[in-house]
Formats: sequence, C-alpha cells, structure tokens
Amino acid sequence: MNRVLLFNKPYGVLSQFTDKGTLESPRPTLSSYITEKCFYPAGRLDRDSEGLMVLTDSGPLQARISHPKYKLAKTYWVQVEGTPDDAALNALRSGVVLKDGKTAPAKASQIAPPANLWERTPPVRFRKSVPDAWIALTITEGRNRQIRRMTAHVGLPTLRLIR
Repeated sequence: MNRVLLFNKPYGVLSQFTDKGTLESPRPTLSSYITEKCFYPAGRLDRDSEGLMVLTDSGPLQARISHPKYKLAKTYWVQVEGTPDDAALNALRSGVVLKDGKTAPAKASQIAPPANLWERTPPVRFRKSVPDAWIALTITEGRNRQIRRMTAHVGLPTLRLIR
C-alpha cells in the first residue's frame, strides 16, 4: 500500500532530508519535522517558499507528481510588491520569456489576501510607500524559482510564496 504524507513546509526549511551545505551553519531540513522512514518528497519548494509538500514511499507516485512530462498543475499564492494590472496578469497568462526560455501559459488572477494565513518568521518586509497584493498563479512547469522569476519579469517582485 502506498503511503502519503502532506507537510506544510515552513519558510527557511530545505525540501530535502539532509543539508549538503556548510557544517558550520546547518540549515533546517525535512528531517527536523518528519521522523517517518522511507518517505521522499514528490517535488520541491525552495527554501524561501512555504506550504504544501507531498511525501510518499511510492517511487511511481513520486514520479507521477514530480516529473515534468506529466505537467501536473500546481497553484501558488504569491504576495507581490506592487499592484498587478491587466498587462502584468495577461503576460503571466500568455507565458513570459525568461533566460531559460518562454514559460508555458499560466492561470493568473489577483486575489484577496488569504484568510487565516499563518505568520511567517521572519516577517515579510513592509514598506509604507509601496503597496502589495496577492496573486493566485497556477503553473504546469517546475523550473528553478520559476514563480519568482515570472513575477519579477512583469514588474511584481515576490515577497511571499505559498503552495
């Protein structure tokens, strides 16, 4: 029987069980939270992102969730610096050209700030002179830091990223 764990990954935690970084300053990993053996992440979130991670003991299920050929849709809530306009949202929907090529079209819409959201440590920087907003963004790719690069490309730097 395949087993699945759902984990709400905090900000600052690596989405792997070991840290191959420096021994002088070890970073928190999944092993700080998950003690079950033989589970592996199906996909990843960068250290600066938060939210849902699926872990499984099934290799085929892990591949089905994480391999790019399956184009599994993933939705993110993105707090951005600035206010999205139609041009920015339409660019995200059409796909934007990044250094590693054009992204696939995404679903993008401005949303109200998510209700009952947990506090982040450290908190997101706040600037009185610059508004922020939330976008729901659904992608079917999983390039390195793709959401952050896409929002920056349309002039809306990411402040907080939650899956």
